[in-house]
Amino acid sequence: MTINTDDQYGDAESKNTISSTRRYSSSSYQDQSMDDALSTTLTNDKATLIQVWKPKSYGSVKGQIPQHERLTYTWKEIDVFGEAPTDGKSREPLCSRIRSCCTRQRKDFNPRKHLLKNVTGVARSGELLAVMGSSGAGKTTLLNALAFRSPPGVKISPNAVRALNGVPVNAEQLRARCAYVQQDDLFIPSLTTREHLLFQAMLRMGRDVPASVKHHRVQEVLQELSLVKCADTIIGAPGRIKGLSGGERKRLAFASETLTDPHLLLCDEPTSGLDSFMAHSVLQVLKGMAMKGKTIILTIHQPSSELYCLFDKILLVAEGRVAFLGSPYQSAEFFSQLGIPCPPNYNPADFYVQMLAIAPAKEAECRDMIKKICDSFAVSPIAREVLETASVAGGGKGMDEPYLLQPMEGVGSTGYRSSWWTQFYCILWRSWLSVLKDPMLVKVRLLQTAMVATLIGSIYFGQVLDQDGVMNINGSLFLFLTNMTFQNVFAVINVFSAELPVFLREKRSRLYRVDTYFLGKTIAELPLFIAVPFVFTSITYPMIGLKAGAMHYLTTLFIVTLVANVSTSFGYLISCASSSISMALSVGPPVVIPFLIFGGFFLNSASVPAYFKYLSYLSWFRYANEALLINQWSTIVDGDIACTRANVTCPRSGEIILETFNFRVEDFALDIVCLFALIVLFRLGALLCLWLRSRSKE
Repeated sequence: MTINTDDQYGDAESKNTISSTRRYSSSSYQDQSMDDALSTTLTNDKATLIQVWKPKSYGSVKGQIPQHERLTYTWKEIDVFGEAPTDGKSREPLCSRIRSCCTRQRKDFNPRKHLLKNVTGVARSGELLAVMGSSGAGKTTLLNALAFRSPPGVKISPNAVRALNGVPVNAEQLRARCAYVQQDDLFIPSLTTREHLLFQAMLRMGRDVPASVKHHRVQEVLQELSLVKCADTIIGAPGRIKGLSGGERKRLAFASETLTDPHLLLCDEPTSGLDSFMAHSVLQVLKGMAMKGKTIILTIHQPSSELYCLFDKILLVAEGRVAFLGSPYQSAEFFSQLGIPCPPNYNPADFYVQMLAIAPAKEAECRDMIKKICDSFAVSPIAREVLETASVAGGGKGMDEPYLLQPMEGVGSTGYRSSWWTQFYCILWRSWLSVLKDPMLVKVRLLQTAMVATLIGSIYFGQVLDQDGVMNINGSLFLFLTNMTFQNVFAVINVFSAELPVFLREKRSRLYRVDTYFLGKTIAELPLFIAVPFVFTSITYPMIGLKAGAMHYLTTLFIVTLVANVSTSFGYLISCASSSISMALSVGPPVVIPFLIFGGFFLNSASVPAYFKYLSYLSWFRYANEALLINQWSTIVDGDIACTRANVTCPRSGEIILETFNFRVEDFALDIVCLFALIVLFRLGALLCLWLRSRSKE
């Protein structure tokens, strides 16, 4: 049954226009009593009438969140298992590994350890819930399970239920409504704080939100999280590039997630690595968000007593079980009833963590104590109340307000908030900023190219057309190819592997697609890989004294530019296929050497063994060397080459030189086409490797 409200709100098109204007305005919630449009619809699985909150504001959160927008997150019967490596795993056939990588078929699962055992809990709006426990207790595992972001090799029981206000949700539904601040702060070091937030706002906020509203929202978030003074400071990388402090980086991580004003926030160790003052500052920010009606869940290892006083509820985890869930006051009563009260003037957080930790040489005794505490809490009135709340389905009983998951407007069917072109533009913009701000990619590389070109030009300076000059010119042309190849392969071999953690996190957050990321990254660096061959060829060509004429120079420049881009594409392929920078650097040189041998300089094209013939077709050295030599010698006729010494083999024409290498003038156009084909082939292979890597982490 659906209640039609078209008569109340008028024409559908005008209603959508008005709703869109209100939704994306940056005003606070003062006048929302007039703008609230509630409609009643039917859920897909249950005939339950629910209320839908239509307007979605990305404005300031200085006001209270309306009651019907607040979220109560409940979870029930969360069992998490780890996957055990087996002896037969390493002997799995290669074809089976490739098949499992390219299909969605589930691997055989071998339980190793019961990481979380029947965990049930609730986090209410307006409360700050702190998950505490010793190292290895399962805090991060629980948070990942609640955020639907468990890593590969971890399995959650199928009967686990995660619900918002009693409505069960899946990964896509929760991801659209929840912000997850992970423990590791991953940023692009060369961006400023404002540039990073603008990039996040363009991709996180709905595709119908005007750009002016996004810019205004970025400024509001900078003010709310006290980041205005460092808005134009580069983020930097600890230990490498000086930039933001630890507290500023942590607040920037919160700012990235709160741009869309999510009402559910999950934070993994937000105070990790911070001093007591910065930790208190970060917790104060979270406490302020909770007081405005947000639902906040965070994990924390061992907070100070000052931080402990900020928590509304605490969840104690030990050995994968719930030891307590309730207010700090209730925890003091609970442990006192067990006969283990917290001593006066003692930090309760330290006391609880010590009681629930496994001490060396006392494993059995500690596990007995943990079992006693967890069993006692399981039958306590607090646990029964939590279980009753978590068991509510569909809203209503046990909930303060009836609620229904409002449709996430601006989110596409694939889960992306922004369009393909917006994603591509943002990646291109960010990558271009990174190129301009990194001196190693521009100034140093151009200077290095000029120095190497001058050195090669000096060595081969002023060649004349005799038997010695022919050999030297052929060697210099092949040196063009080797220099362009190794210089460009090693320039990009760490491009994707260095940004892989950032890419995987942003891809998992549905900020952009794999293809938009790959295209944006590669196109942003394209001008540099056109400038480098131009500088190199313009210096060496006249110094060596190669074939005179503008057409011959431009042809050489065109071929060298193609070689630079083929080698760049091959470097992208190695970078995307490698899991780390060290692995990429180790794999690069051995893989390039076989292609170098097939170039025709060290091994004649007619002498390539039949079983390696197919591999020679992938050698850009072969096609480029043939094209360069054809451009250099095809117009040299008999008598142009001076033979100055007797009893020495001397090619008298360009045709003889080409026949010596088994090259044909008719293959020039085919060589150019093959170089273009290799660029496309290697880049498609790199895109496929990047897609498989991102898919394996889903």
